[in-house]
Amino acid sequence: MRELKAIFFDIDDTLFSTSEFAKAARLNSVYAMIRAGLKCNVNDCIQELKEVTEEFGPNYENHYDRLLLRLPKESYKGINPAVIVAAGVVAYHQTKNSSLKPYDDVVEILKSLSNTEIILGIITAGLKIKQAEKLVRLDLLKYLDSRAIFITDQIGIGKPNVKLYKNACEALDLDPESCMYVGDNPITDIDPPNKLGMITVLNRRSGKYLSIVGKTAPKYTITDMWELLKIIKDDFGIPVR
Repeated sequence: MRELKAIFFDIDDTLFSTSEFAKAARLNSVYAMIRAGLKCNVNDCIQELKEVTEEFGPNYENHYDRLLLRLPKESYKGINPAVIVAAGVVAYHQTKNSSLKPYDDVVEILKSLSNTEIILGIITAGLKIKQAEKLVRLDLLKYLDSRAIFITDQIGIGKPNVKLYKNACEALDLDPESCMYVGDNPITDIDPPNKLGMITVLNRRSGKYLSIVGKTAPKYTITDMWELLKIIKDDFGIPVR
């Protein structure tokens, strides 16, 4: 039976629904901007904001400023645009407070796994504070090994570079073959760790990568964390309560 010493998780669309959160945040932001005086059809405004996010990237800090540049100036004539932008920003952060929560089964599974000898960690792509903030808001840090949180922005290696996964295993002095990685993107979360011989788990739960096919097949495919727990029990012989 293969040994399992560590499980690393992606964050976005693995521990929580990034896609659903982004959808809610855009909608709430647009409504707030309209209440602040912006004259724009809701659906048109949401579509423009979505395009801005896709074009400039999710980590860009001025999405709402760029949105206004794409709209007719008449749509906010006589109103200070900073007020409209601020309304959108505030609504976004209020959505974080109310809607950024882990999937229902994530807490129970991590809690159970934290009572075993398995090291639980994170390998995630993004800005260090932004990704760390998600873990804090999701209230998952208490289940994770503090030595096992790896964020691309801190390491200087991004996905899908296989060195990212290699460095994480080496930092904990672990053989990659004894480490599992759970993620939602076949190209960045499955193909690279497969090259190292890691145990790969594709989370086909939600998100924009559901129809994407990688170059290599995952060892396992799941649609919820209960399936992961069953794999750990049945295939690795680890008693989990």
